[in-house]
Amino acid sequence: MSTIAFIGLGNMGGPMALNLVKAGHTVRVFDLNEQAVHELAEQGAIPCHTSCGAVAGAEVAITMLPAGVHVRSLYLGQGEERGLLAKAAADTLLIDCSTIDAASALAVSDAANQAGLAFVDAPVSGGTAGAAAGTLTFICGGSDAGFARAKPILADMGANIFHAGGPGAGQVAKICNNMLLSVLMIGTSEALQLGRDHGLDPAVLSEIMKVSSGGNWTLEKYNPCPDVMANVPASNGYQGGFMVDLMSKDLGLAMETAGQSRSATPMGALATSLYRQHARRGNGKRDFSSIFETFGQDQSE
Repeated sequence: MSTIAFIGLGNMGGPMALNLVKAGHTVRVFDLNEQAVHELAEQGAIPCHTSCGAVAGAEVAITMLPAGVHVRSLYLGQGEERGLLAKAAADTLLIDCSTIDAASALAVSDAANQAGLAFVDAPVSGGTAGAAAGTLTFICGGSDAGFARAKPILADMGANIFHAGGPGAGQVAKICNNMLLSVLMIGTSEALQLGRDHGLDPAVLSEIMKVSSGGNWTLEKYNPCPDVMANVPASNGYQGGFMVDLMSKDLGLAMETAGQSRSATPMGALATSLYRQHARRGNGKRDFSSIFETFGQDQSE
């Protein structure tokens, strides 16, 4: 078992850290939200008052933060404040599970290499349910040696662990995945609403499409129509899950990445526009499957 620092205890990070505690690791936790730290401490984690305090004495440091600016600031420091790279022990393995731009991941990886530290970008897929169940998918970028060290730790939080390539590759693969997910969620939503508009039961239509050529992950695991599937945000007022604001952020990263390579992403661009519009209508904190409501509204309003 390892001594692990876990920084960032939000909807995803909290359950991930708890699974490491359950696996028998010594887990030192920090978050700006003191309540989140307290809740993890009650379940066996060691509370820390600063991020650097959490990393002190840790063999592995895992971060789960909102955006690239936060990851850069934490690892590289800001102004006269030194970051984790300057304070971590020489043999500390650094794993960032945030979904951020590849450029930020590469910047931290390069700085870590210069400091003699191993860094792996390992964004996740699977949502809050996967985080709680320990069935996440980790999409990793980094050296072969870094990935080999990270894999057994990640296995205590997930069921599928992939090495996408070198530094930053995990972020590019995750961005591609989330862009496709957004397109699938929108297409599934409009298809289900089309069926409802013509008197079909969305639960029956969902079962038909699941075993037909329109079958996809959103129908199998995350149906966006209320009361069709139990234990998903759509059946809980679109609360919990993956926020519209986060999907909009990830789609922005996808469009940024597409621009860098001059890749054609017309479906991704349309999905980006629709999710931004949905967020501007006050839905930013709701689950991303709430895009379903866009197709059920009276378009004459």
